[in-house]
Amino acid sequence: ARGPAKGGLRWHPDETIDTVRALAAWMTWKTAVVDIPLGGGKGGITCNPKGMSEAEKQRLARAYIRAVAPILSISKDVPAPDVYTTPQIMAWMMDEYETIVGHHHPGVITGKPIPLGGSEGRGDATARGGVYVTQEAAKALNIDLQGKTMAIQGFGNAGQYAALLGADILGLKLVAASDSKGGIYNAKGLDPKKVVDHKLRTGSLERFPEAEKITNEELLELDVTVLFPSALENVITTENANRIKCKISCELANGPSTPEADEILHQNNVFVLPDFLANAGGVTVSYFEQVQNAYNFYWPLTEVHERLNEKMSRAFHGVYQMYLREKVDMRQAAYLVSVARVAEACKLRGWV
Repeated sequence: ARGPAKGGLRWHPDETIDTVRALAAWMTWKTAVVDIPLGGGKGGITCNPKGMSEAEKQRLARAYIRAVAPILSISKDVPAPDVYTTPQIMAWMMDEYETIVGHHHPGVITGKPIPLGGSEGRGDATARGGVYVTQEAAKALNIDLQGKTMAIQGFGNAGQYAALLGADILGLKLVAASDSKGGIYNAKGLDPKKVVDHKLRTGSLERFPEAEKITNEELLELDVTVLFPSALENVITTENANRIKCKISCELANGPSTPEADEILHQNNVFVLPDFLANAGGVTVSYFEQVQNAYNFYWPLTEVHERLNEKMSRAFHGVYQMYLREKVDMRQAAYLVSVARVAEACKLRGWV
């Protein structure tokens, strides 16, 4: 209703059509809540890319595009990277599509390498968008974040950038971080750059010096100002929701809280920035990439950051005003905003 389908391509051994359908619907609300003129889409291949060579990945990427090319275009459906898909895979896909249609068409795929029409700022966009909405939330709640504490559950791309940007932009002190093998904690603070370097060098947070071990479950319950759940879904449930002590929970992961836990967090005055608002920075910069491809004019990094900050801040305040007016939690407020925008588009088209 609001524009071409937009969403990531997932390569995972457990991928199912039901997951893809659900995530496509979820992308509809994500693009609507940040008010970009796109709808929701998703795609996937059931495979194990970890066991594939680069040549096999390239053949699979090109074969996939040959199969779906009729439904792709800048006005129909625009894929992007997701689980285990990379800018290089997007480059192969774009090249295959251009081979099929016979002309230059970079905007049909986003998340591309910069030399092939990718956008500056895409790498940290998800975390940066979350940091921007956290900044606006703190202002709205009259919380001074300078020198306050943060904990990050999940230390992949989003978690690593949240650590770096949370310190650089918000002035937060990192006291805990975790990945699938466990976590690290130091009440006096951890150096985000050293933690990220250790993770990239060793593949995990284990054996990081100057820190004690902590479990993922213990990390979630730390008394910190900002919690960034950045890993798996359903990590905050009715079992532990009453023990969550953070002031702000910025959901960089998809679905880290169950609906029942949401209610408890709301009652306990934990201010939740819901996933499809908090992690919408990625799709927003993907949209910026489409715009730049269409004009064949590319923005410097500072302009991408400024535009992302403006877009995410405006989205936060739209949801926050709904939260105040309707006296619901922030997730419900975000749904009210996004569903209303989609419904308005449907009504204007005469569909309802």
